[in-house]
Amino acid sequence: MGGEAEKTIDIDRILEDKMGAKAKFVPRFAVNWLKHIIHEDEVNLFLWENRRLSGTEWLEACVRYLDMTLQLEGLENLPDKDDGRLYTFVSNHPLGGQDGVALGSIIGRHYDGKFRYLVNDLLLNLPGLKPVCIGINKTGKQSRDFPRMVEAGFRSDNHMLMFPAGLNSRKINGRIHDIAWKKTFITKSVEYHRDVVPIFFGGRNSERFYRIAHFSDRYVRKINIAMLFLVDEMYRNVGKTFRVVIGKPIPWQTFDRSRTPMEWAKFVEDKVYEMAGSGAGK
Repeated sequence: MGGEAEKTIDIDRILEDKMGAKAKFVPRFAVNWLKHIIHEDEVNLFLWENRRLSGTEWLEACVRYLDMTLQLEGLENLPDKDDGRLYTFVSNHPLGGQDGVALGSIIGRHYDGKFRYLVNDLLLNLPGLKPVCIGINKTGKQSRDFPRMVEAGFRSDNHMLMFPAGLNSRKINGRIHDIAWKKTFITKSVEYHRDVVPIFFGGRNSERFYRIAHFSDRYVRKINIAMLFLVDEMYRNVGKTFRVVIGKPIPWQTFDRSRTPMEWAKFVEDKVYEMAGSGAGK
């Protein structure tokens, strides 16, 4: 691969950006471990080989690279791309990486790339993803800009693809399940008259991941340690088959004052998990 300019993901640089002068105090063995766990060399090789792709084409290249087989149900429930309306697509988030890539490739292909993700700003280090992203740094100074970025997304002429849990799924009472969904997709879909399209994505990470996530969520709350392992989980999931169920659009008028926005968010979350067992559109 050669030159420094070709190294898209650079742990040393990211640490410097995030920590400033304190970065030099991070032990070298820890930096090398980070490079290993996020597969720095492998990811950079993929990015270099696909550097001319962006948006939907780049996402489709990711699906091929990860050798994902997608079993799609309910494709007929995707609204027509020429109906002149904008939609909010919401899904559970079992994997934390591949599910986003897969759904972006499906929605992007169907709607000619006219969609946007709300994502963690670390993902903006991926040039192919950047054109379809609105980046959010939930832990840093950018967090106060979160409402403004959401507003920009919903005011645009793009469909929105969201994972309302904010984090990928955890193991809760022995089941792989999202944490409680946030209400933003409800309030903004009502405000901008966007029907909501529910999607169920079937998949899971390793037992190791759930143990780390449990420890991190319970004892280290300020830093999402589990997130560091998501790339490694992605490589562990190479070659697998994932079931994707697309439900019928829910009219935005459904979300009236008979329930709070949080209750409506739970209503849609429950509907998504019901789709796991009942098939598309039910």
